[in-house]
Amino acid sequence: MEWCQQAGLSMVLGAFLARGRAVCRHNGLLILSVLSVIVGCLLGFFLRTQRLSPQEISYFQFPGELLMRMLKMLILPLVVSSLMSGLASLDAKTSSRLGILTVAYYLWTTFLAVVVGIIMVSIIHPGGAAQKETTEQSGKPVMSSADALLDLVRNMFPANLVEATFKQYRTKTTPVIKSPKGAAEEAPPRGIVIYGVQEDNGSRVQNFALDLTPPPEIVYKSEPGTSDGMNVLGIVIFSATMGIMLGRMGDSGTPLVSFCQCLNESVMKIVAVAGWYFPFGIVFLIAGKILEMDDPKAVGKKLGFYAVTVVCGLVVHGLLILPLLYFLITRKNPIVFIRGVLQALLIALAASSSVCWRTTTSTDASLALCCPWAPPSTWTALRSTRLWLPSLLPRSTTTS
Repeated sequence: MEWCQQAGLSMVLGAFLARGRAVCRHNGLLILSVLSVIVGCLLGFFLRTQRLSPQEISYFQFPGELLMRMLKMLILPLVVSSLMSGLASLDAKTSSRLGILTVAYYLWTTFLAVVVGIIMVSIIHPGGAAQKETTEQSGKPVMSSADALLDLVRNMFPANLVEATFKQYRTKTTPVIKSPKGAAEEAPPRGIVIYGVQEDNGSRVQNFALDLTPPPEIVYKSEPGTSDGMNVLGIVIFSATMGIMLGRMGDSGTPLVSFCQCLNESVMKIVAVAGWYFPFGIVFLIAGKILEMDDPKAVGKKLGFYAVTVVCGLVVHGLLILPLLYFLITRKNPIVFIRGVLQALLIALAASSSVCWRTTTSTDASLALCCPWAPPSTWTALRSTRLWLPSLLPRSTTTS
């Protein structure tokens, strides 16, 4: 009898260990990513007590810097190859339908996010507890809403595709003091008032002069300029147009389509190898950002309500509204799909980069290779994202 109990216990322990090994094997990267976020926070706050010099902090951040450089390196080949190969393999009707759905989804979710943000700000009032500080405005560039909108349209059609890989168009506005155009337009007269203040003992009087001359008129001059950073919007527009044209060319465009597909597969294999570096790099990335804070208490006091507002908005939008929208459209359980892409979401959150999420979308072979945590039921949805996720990169890169 005792032997049977021991055998049963050993079988239960063996099954439990086998189950644990299977979970670690299929979700190893997810578990390491969660642990890396926790370890990075603990390590950052611990090293703050060591009073590291700025040079030592820069050396400590080096592994995290390598992670961000890897991610930025993969943006261009991923966007170009996935868009061109994906749109070229579809007919015009399917691609146009996906385009309409993408624009509708983009506008609708953006509208919902704005509404949630306004409601959260109205309830929490994140600016109420912030300390008012006077800042010097003269050194800051002035940008009007019209210039920002025109720059967005200009970046959709870059004048130089090579330059678009590392620069964006940006209008530079500089203040200029307006001078009189002719002799008829005289300068305003100076108004100087002199008054005296007698001292307490009455022995002497101090004279003061008050200049009442009106300030000069300042006008703002707009000049073309550039800013560092990839023009993702222009590259997306060009790649999507090229992919649609290749699909309409038929057999004559097959060699270039095959090249883009091979490039996409090879880049995704690089991503699969580099993915195991993510947990290691995230530790130093998060810890380095904590070490860069001058005073965490002061920063937390000033930005506490702001952080609460942002987190509450993300929770409401990401865990309530978007899953509800997914359920209403597909009539499926959103938890299953969220669990399938949780690894990509976690890495993107830790690295503050949408490129991590973008690297989880590709063809069937790459999905099986780069998304081992995703169940096969989510591959169809992930497969379609290679077409529309690059179009959402400009929105996310502008906030980073």
